[in-house]
Amino acid sequence: MAAQWDREVDVLVAGSGAAGLTAAITAADAGLTALIVESTGRWGGTTMLSGGGLWMPNNPLMRKLGIQDSRADALTYMEAAIGDAGPASSIARREAFVDSVPRVFSLLARLGVRWCAAKDYPDYYPDRPGGRVGRGIEVESFDAKRLGEYVKLSRADEGLPAPLKTDDVWLLSRAWSTPTGFVRGARFVFRTVGGLASGKKLYGLGAALVMTLMEIVQRQGTEVLLNSPVSELVLEDGRVVGAIVTTENGPVRIRARAGVILGAGGFAQNKELRQKYHGMPGNSSAAAGDQGTAINVGAAAGGALALMDDAWWGSAVPMADGTASFMLSERSMPYGIIVDQAGNRYLNESESYIDFGHEMIEHHRQTPTIPSWLILDIRHRRRYLSSSLLAGGKSLRANGTVVSANTIEELAARLHIDPAALRATVDRFNGFAKSGVDEDFGRGRTVYDNYYGDPSVKPNPNLGALEKGPFTAVKVVPGDLGTKGGLLTDEHARVLDEGGTPIAGLYAAGNTTASVMGRTYPGPGSTIAPAVVFGYLAALHAASYSAPVTPSEADLQKEKEPLA
Repeated sequence: MAAQWDREVDVLVAGSGAAGLTAAITAADAGLTALIVESTGRWGGTTMLSGGGLWMPNNPLMRKLGIQDSRADALTYMEAAIGDAGPASSIARREAFVDSVPRVFSLLARLGVRWCAAKDYPDYYPDRPGGRVGRGIEVESFDAKRLGEYVKLSRADEGLPAPLKTDDVWLLSRAWSTPTGFVRGARFVFRTVGGLASGKKLYGLGAALVMTLMEIVQRQGTEVLLNSPVSELVLEDGRVVGAIVTTENGPVRIRARAGVILGAGGFAQNKELRQKYHGMPGNSSAAAGDQGTAINVGAAAGGALALMDDAWWGSAVPMADGTASFMLSERSMPYGIIVDQAGNRYLNESESYIDFGHEMIEHHRQTPTIPSWLILDIRHRRRYLSSSLLAGGKSLRANGTVVSANTIEELAARLHIDPAALRATVDRFNGFAKSGVDEDFGRGRTVYDNYYGDPSVKPNPNLGALEKGPFTAVKVVPGDLGTKGGLLTDEHARVLDEGGTPIAGLYAAGNTTASVMGRTYPGPGSTIAPAVVFGYLAALHAASYSAPVTPSEADLQKEKEPLA
């Protein structure tokens, strides 16, 4: 049998984002030999381009900061936020996720991850039972020079080369309008300048997370093969025993004694699959390698699929180069509304991005909504940071993405909207801004809405009347942070077949799988946290198959202990 294999390892991991790296780290820490294969020529995956936050309820940092949380409250909140989303978000998977948070947190901290809390970031439905502020965590800024020349093979240059943190974003967006925003802006500048002065090349957000994990992978001696997608899984007597990997030197047959772990992302950049499952090509922020390769090979081996019609939706601004810039704080700040092509508001502009995306797509079935228009008072343009407008500039005006006019009626005409209809919408909204209560959609009602608001605007930090011209309209289309559907897995991250039976030796995590978060987004980092957790659980289960290198009970107990 050995003659048919080109090489052997204990665990073969597909993907170099958060899911794959965590799986490989956990496997190596458990005494297994691991090999990471990345389908593209750049490591880091979509995680490298992300905000880098992890939604980790009841994590040890919360206890250190005195933020109350519990297993029961976390599960209660997940039920309230997610509801019935089928087997992808089963009770067993939710419990496995919540119960593993302290363990994976402590394991990675022991190996060198410097966690910090995004203590001001609320859950996305904070008013529902079990909701909290402060469940989000991230990693401290990372000096890319620690990785040497290897960082040049990553996706780092596709993101922001600055030590930005999640909790910087909400304040930096109003750095010119509030004292707290100005102070945070100054801190960010000093942090950046300080790094440069000390000869460091600091990265934050998703880049900091992935670089930190990759440093651990290198320290453990785990090899990473680039330009090496898994093209086929090899089964013997119903068990996955290895895979065929297509490398630059041809196909390589790799035996995986303990298992194969698929963590190579979703299919966000595969236009054919997007059209098949979503009915649209998509405007994704996912990495270019997000082509659905791992999902396809898992399905070919008998894996069941779920939630394929869904994504981590949001809103985006179409850019001149054909890409789209994900929109976050701009739609939530005062002095702006979003309207459909009839000139009517149809949602709470400040709601979570996945709800925004779902509602935009659904409303389009009755009224043309794709694209919609973000209508801005001049005060919005002067007071708040807009990343997409800063990046686009004149090109966005040239291609019709950004349109301006001195009056609402003139703007409506340029947008081919009935001027009377848009005027009526603006007048009604202005009344809500003055009273502080959005009687139509409840904008500004929750602490999550207020997070991306402006506390200097009274009586509601998310509502500001559109009264001062010139007015600007920005084209808005559905965007996403990746796809949400994929291989169906159980609480051990084992891939299930159509009958619900685990396929021995095959595991999956991250956007390669149907999400434990179902069709919603409970809090900041609801994509990366389960990727890390189920990558960890996959490796632990594979280690249990490969006795005697299973972690001891003493080791597992140590990982449960909070940091000193």
